[in-house]
Amino acid sequence: MAKKLSGVVRVLVISFALLAVFAQASHAQNQVMGEVRFEAASKVEKTSGVWIDGQYVGYLNELKGDKKVLLLPGEHTVAARASGYQESEAKIVVEPGQIQILHVKLDRDPRVQYSSVTAEVKLSVAPDRAAVFVDDAYVGHVSEFQGVGRAMLLSPGKHHIKIALTGFQPFETEVDLQPKQKFEVKTDLVKGNITDSLVKGSK
Repeated sequence: MAKKLSGVVRVLVISFALLAVFAQASHAQNQVMGEVRFEAASKVEKTSGVWIDGQYVGYLNELKGDKKVLLLPGEHTVAARASGYQESEAKIVVEPGQIQILHVKLDRDPRVQYSSVTAEVKLSVAPDRAAVFVDDAYVGHVSEFQGVGRAMLLSPGKHHIKIALTGFQPFETEVDLQPKQKFEVKTDLVKGNITDSLVKGSK
């Protein structure tokens, strides 16, 4: 019995030692990384999509806590996009262990025109933080278009809808909408690799 207890104690000691090593390694890594925090001018910016070095990382208001943005030291390009607004892009230099605050303000795009007759497309998709693209243009994230009273308003006709998130296989579908039609897209994204072109570059 004493031998068994001694063995258990040894295993526990080794386990705690390994945990301590991992904790130190994680702490050291965080000291090397720099953090970027975002301040939004309005609700538009809070729901805007954020791209870092060309890759979608989520919508602005969620990028905190366990989703906070930690970057390697050096220069990075940060872009914010929202449907109907001009893209905001900034070059930042990240320093090890430093917190950098980025103020985001988007201006309306005067070139955008809206159809007087529309169809509604509601989404029921998980994860709800995934980016939504219509005809290769970023229009928002899933949670903006699902639930009671929420839907995308699209002009009648054919549209290509793509839903993508890093770490998941993208979902793509074609729809042919009639005026005042109500349409719903239901799917769960499948975990897997995603090529850069699916999240990069689509604006």
